[in-house]
Amino acid sequence: MFRDKAGNFAVGRAVATAIVVLLLLIVLGGSVVVVEAGQTGVVLTFGRVSPVVLQEGIHFKVPFAQNVIAINNRIVKTEVTTEAFSKDLQTVSTVIAVNYHINKSSSAEIYKQVGLGYDDVLVIPAINEVLKAVTANYTAQQLVSSRGDVSILLDENLNTKLNEYGVVVDDLNIINWDFTEEYISAIEAKQVAEQNLIKTRTEQEQALVIANTEAQKQVIAAQAQADKIRLLADATAESNRTIAESLSDILIRYELLQKWDGQLPKVTGGASTFTDISGLLQ
Repeated sequence: MFRDKAGNFAVGRAVATAIVVLLLLIVLGGSVVVVEAGQTGVVLTFGRVSPVVLQEGIHFKVPFAQNVIAINNRIVKTEVTTEAFSKDLQTVSTVIAVNYHINKSSSAEIYKQVGLGYDDVLVIPAINEVLKAVTANYTAQQLVSSRGDVSILLDENLNTKLNEYGVVVDDLNIINWDFTEEYISAIEAKQVAEQNLIKTRTEQEQALVIANTEAQKQVIAAQAQADKIRLLADATAESNRTIAESLSDILIRYELLQKWDGQLPKVTGGASTFTDISGLLQ
């Protein structure tokens, strides 16, 4: 019987020792927390958020009294599909991709104010609000032609709204603008009309250029003909003047004598003919 009591005591002692060791392991395990890379640890002491956050590495906490919540500070991507209205009241379906991260120094505050659902509670509603506000300042055509400017404005406004909560927008991309079928058809019809108008104007301008060219050719030809006539008239006048200046009485008499056959006129009506001829012989 003494041996039974000794044996039971030894077993009970072993069990107690094992329980104590187990409790110690639990306490030690609950006292150590590991914060992984790209994360911060928000410390809760009996549910109250501590303003001091734990950085990457191994940390100790008070077992059962403190709890550590991991906050992801890596860049994450969220994609939002929403509708808005342009300045000219066109319905615009938009797909936007936003890359953002939680500022490490703001991990405790954002957990305190929003919790872990900050993507659904804070980021996505902010994207929808900013998109509607910015889109309302542009016509549908401007949204397409000024897509880069709109993207920059969205990025700036979204950062302004989210930075106060510790959310930093790293990149924003407008993946797609989509409009109603009626608006797209109207745009296509307008483009066709503009192309036809441009074609008509081009053809008219080409016809006008051809007409002007032909008119210029005719003017040049007429001017050339006029110049030719003038030069010919000038040459004729100069020739006549030269001939006129070269004629003299002696030359004229000589030419007459050269052409006279030596016969006096057979019919005489007076002395004038003979006198004229005899004058040439003097």
